Amino acid sequence: MKNDPKSRGSAKDTHYAKLRRSHRDARRAFQSDKADSAADKVLVYGLHSVRAAIDNPNRTIHRLLVTRNALKRLEIEDDGSLPFETTVVEPSLIDSELPEDAVHQGAMIEAAPLPQPTLAELKDSPLLLVLDQITDPHNVGAILRSAVAFGAGAVITTTRNSPGESGVLAKAASGALEMMPYVQVVNLAEAIEKLQQSGFLTIGLDSEGAADLADSFAGNRIALVLGAEGKGLRQKSRETVNVLARLDVPGRIKSLNVSNAAAVSLYAARLHLDR
Repeated sequence: MKNDPKSRGSAKDTHYAKLRRSHRDARRAFQSDKADSAADKVLVYGLHSVRAAIDNPNRTIHRLLVTRNALKRLEIEDDGSLPFETTVVEPSLIDSELPEDAVHQGAMIEAAPLPQPTLAELKDSPLLLVLDQITDPHNVGAILRSAVAFGAGAVITTTRNSPGESGVLAKAASGALEMMPYVQVVNLAEAIEKLQQSGFLTIGLDSEGAADLADSFAGNRIALVLGAEGKGLRQKSRETVNVLARLDVPGRIKSLNVSNAAAVSLYAARLHLDR
């Protein structure tokens, strides 16, 4: 039996199978550690984003890399008074810390992610914005700016297929990420149902909606739900919201970029709430 080729082949296969499993497990552990490490810090860059982060009492900053010129533009004294490590560097050092296309303007901070409120903590806000898998961080950044401008209480989105907190999102939001709670949930339909239980009228924006948005508002708590460009709201979201409403526009172009649609919808909701 010891010389049986089948036995040798079987043993060999078992050995390689164990090796493959070992490498696979090691790779998964490495990726998990890498993801955990990435989740523990956020690199925020650009003058507006960095200034807003420094001014945000809820933001824990570990270190600031800044050029001499950016230090002046940020109106920061290089006297060691800041409660985190501050290092004046050449622009090339910041370049080496960031993606190749990052426009940092000579300033970058390494910080902890912002704390996220629970849905229950948002129940007293009159206006919320819910994003159904909008993936482009530039669109989400613009939406965050509009949410701040129109006094929304939070922007709620999914943990999957939506941008997490990052330097790209912070740069696109140009400071708004520090001012607007950005809440990521695992199950969006369940989150919408919880908002309904807290007294929110949930309105899904849909080009085929039976009602006009302006005629859909009621009550004193509104949650607007917007879907991704192209595919719009997912079927489960469409089935869960209280109302599906369309945004009627008089011009020849009948659809808007999702960030523009968010701004118009927030404005319309604010008009209703402020009456």
